Amino acid sequence: MGNLIEFLKEVERAAVGYQHSVVLKSTGHYHFPVIQFLEEEKYVYIIVNPLISYRAKSSSLRKAKTDAIDAYHLCALFYKEELEPYKKRGVQLLNLRNLTRQQESIAKISAKTKIQLHSLINQVFPEYRGVFGSLYSKVSLLTLLAFPTSKAVLSETPK
Repeated sequence: MGNLIEFLKEVERAAVGYQHSVVLKSTGHYHFPVIQFLEEEKYVYIIVNPLISYRAKSSSLRKAKTDAIDAYHLCALFYKEELEPYKKRGVQLLNLRNLTRQQESIAKISAKTKIQLHSLINQVFPEYRGVFGSLYSKVSLLTLLAFPTSKAVLSETPK
């Protein structure tokens, strides 16, 4: 962080009277030490979503990828867009975001599992479709558990 401190002090000396902001691209967890340093040193910082940075960069004619070009694009984005300083989120908001992502993931797994079940039933027991209003209802699934094939239904003797 020594070089960063020197660089920031040099920028402050060169731009006396202007508001200083550090603009960086979000890099997962890799940028956390830099953010911690900036907070400790009371610097205003802006974190740019990588998708926004990529879109801004892709509008450029130059396709070369270097850190200097990336930095240039972040600076241009800072002046073109009204980027706001990063606002630290509370623990509850972060927990809510994680829970939302987990719920979304579970919903995707559930949908995929239902599609797979539907496909298997079509292969093994095609007559079963349409017997119940909802293939995934509790009664339907319990019936499938007791009678997994049409042969099992036909072999059942009335009581």
